[in-house]
Amino acid sequence: MTVLFTFPGQGAQKPGMLHALPAHPATEHTLAEATRALGRDVLALDTAEALRSTVAVQLSLLVAGVAMARVLAAHGAAPRMVAGLSIGAWPAAVVAGVLEFTDAVRLVELRARLMEDAYPHGYGMTAIGGLTRQQLEPLLAQVQGPAYLANLNAPRQLVVSGSTPALDAVAALALAHGATRAERLAVPVPSHSPLLDDQARTLARACDQVPRKRPRITYVSSSAARALFDADRIMADLAANMARPVLWADTLRHAWERGARTALEMPSGSVLTRLALDADFGAGIALCADGNRLDTLVQVARADQ
Repeated sequence: MTVLFTFPGQGAQKPGMLHALPAHPATEHTLAEATRALGRDVLALDTAEALRSTVAVQLSLLVAGVAMARVLAAHGAAPRMVAGLSIGAWPAAVVAGVLEFTDAVRLVELRARLMEDAYPHGYGMTAIGGLTRQQLEPLLAQVQGPAYLANLNAPRQLVVSGSTPALDAVAALALAHGATRAERLAVPVPSHSPLLDDQARTLARACDQVPRKRPRITYVSSSAARALFDADRIMADLAANMARPVLWADTLRHAWERGARTALEMPSGSVLTRLALDADFGAGIALCADGNRLDTLVQVARADQ
């Protein structure tokens, strides 16, 4: 049986998330590495005010994910498989050994700045619950303005990306057609849509300059919903994922088919844990780092190795 570490995307952030990491040498080392790579104190990124910035959010999720995974590995609870939603793909790739953490810090900072600079306001993402893809897509076609199906998180948990007027129109239509939820997410950019194609190409050129290695463990892409083993393919996938839909339900199904039976969600939050319970993860165990004792997480991970 295989332990899968999952890494959440933007929207899962919360104030104090870096300060809440376990007091451990692996945490201290990770925070110090990030601070050196950034040239500023990484612990200043997780205040409520700082987290209004896409840059601070994405860096915080990268650092928190890598730090927690390193702490667990230090206790003999390393994963055999990793997958990340959106920005979560980057800490997943670091934990898989595809790229160095410091290179990931610099590239994620660039990624976030490209997204934030292109769409400083007036865009975002809205979660739609209770409708299937087949029910939602015709509604998107009725909306004027950019609105794209961005995340397929579970059969009836979808996310739309686009401009604020278009998202408002989609939400109204969805609720009128039986949706149980239409909630604007804490993501101020139109992630996972063609609106970010140009930014993805710029990031790809930066990624071309960074060394990469074949993954040491199984890396599952949430853009392709399949395991990738070629380092160049993974780096291209990382660069492009900001402009591609997230196939999270299919990603979990693929992980299950490859033997994953325990999914441990790295900080912050429990979004992916809830999705695992809703999606096709068989009879597997899903648990989040937040709100659980370190010894509990270690015990669960070791039991499935």
